[in-house]
Amino acid sequence: MASSGNGGGGDRATAGAWAALGGAEGLAERVGYRGTGPLGGGRLPVRELARATVGVCSLAAAELAAVRAGRGVDDVAPLVVDEGAVGTAFVSERHLRVWGRATVSFAPLSGFWRAADGWVRTHANYPHHREALVGALGLAAGTPEELRAAVAGRGAVEVQETVYAAGGLAVAVAPEYGAPLPLVERWDGDVRGRRLGPGALAASGVRVLDLTRVIAGPVATRTLGLLGADVLRIDSPRLAEAQDAYADTGFGKRSALLDLAAAGDREVFERLLAEADVVVTGYRPGALERYGLSADELMERRPGVVVAQLCAWGWSGDGPWAGRRGFDSLVQAGYGIAAREAGSDGVPGVLPAQALDHGTGYLVAAGVLRALADGGGRVLRYSLAGTGSWLVRGVPVGAGPLRGAGEVGVYDAGAWLRESGSGYGGLRHAVSPVVGGPGGGWSRGPSRWGSDGAVWVG
Repeated sequence: MASSGNGGGGDRATAGAWAALGGAEGLAERVGYRGTGPLGGGRLPVRELARATVGVCSLAAAELAAVRAGRGVDDVAPLVVDEGAVGTAFVSERHLRVWGRATVSFAPLSGFWRAADGWVRTHANYPHHREALVGALGLAAGTPEELRAAVAGRGAVEVQETVYAAGGLAVAVAPEYGAPLPLVERWDGDVRGRRLGPGALAASGVRVLDLTRVIAGPVATRTLGLLGADVLRIDSPRLAEAQDAYADTGFGKRSALLDLAAAGDREVFERLLAEADVVVTGYRPGALERYGLSADELMERRPGVVVAQLCAWGWSGDGPWAGRRGFDSLVQAGYGIAAREAGSDGVPGVLPAQALDHGTGYLVAAGVLRALADGGGRVLRYSLAGTGSWLVRGVPVGAGPLRGAGEVGVYDAGAWLRESGSGYGGLRHAVSPVVGGPGGGWSRGPSRWGSDGAVWVG
């Protein structure tokens, strides 16, 4: 098996993440890594974070498979994760091609803008966020030149608060790291879930209600789909989706539209919930509570369910950030990561991947798999800021190559790209780096967003 590069005790980042997920002590030493990828060389240990999150997800899949087969965790065999696959998957949106067309990750009004006393990061990829940003700052035509001029004449925090108050997204770039946050919060319910017998894959037959958007949550649920789960994503017909983003993260699942405020659609949702094993949510704190979908209410109505919740800024409920929307790029700015990655000219920088999103996604999937191995009936909470806190404080830096220098090789993204059909036409896409799925990866590409029936098929 590939060496960890950290002596005989295994990779420390992997061990730390496994411990945070409540995994059995010492089991993380069975995860090894090989190869090389595109995520090294930065100021922060993104490479180490990326491989560790995929490593614990692969280990959790192996643990669940062993439990379902009637074996103990001591029977989990050593596994090896390839860093080329990890690095390619962590920038999957850059590799995606739809009928040969490259996709656009950020809109013209999304980015860093110099304010009178610092910098601001905006996010305007979705039409409603763009409209709110343009309206809040009084932009006539909504051009980048107008935005640059509007921000330059104001303080960074003033821009942040003005845009947020209007329903838009802007964050002042923080010069220092934010307060420490947990990587995962968990508590058990009083009722175990249904017993899962042997299956072809670790999550075969598991029914997952997917109430997530953008990257982190969809990465988690496409991973569960890879491992055999019946994943049904539910979205509101009143909330626009970025089709390219869904084309990248829609593998391994189906997609249906339900308006939870409409009686008929709500009845359909309740029937789905009554048979779900897992519910994954990716909305800000308070957003789903108005529909009676808090963690406590979900567990009360579906005893034994595993509830995994993720948000941008954390779950403390205190302070000005409680309940705010956020994306990976904004959390990098607001948590002090963008300032840490600034260039010599002082312009804020970014991580080599949207690592908070992708890393959190694999951690969410790992937590769900671990909860199922323990019998279900658990609530798990994650945040992008919590993953950022782990990145800057808990992930060891510079582990170096994990095998002999002659064995590392040269990274080639093409080795980890595949062609698949989909509801959007032919896709070129990254394969999953998680060990434990079928050899060919997902059985098919994503359907078109919102085009499937709101029923279980598994």
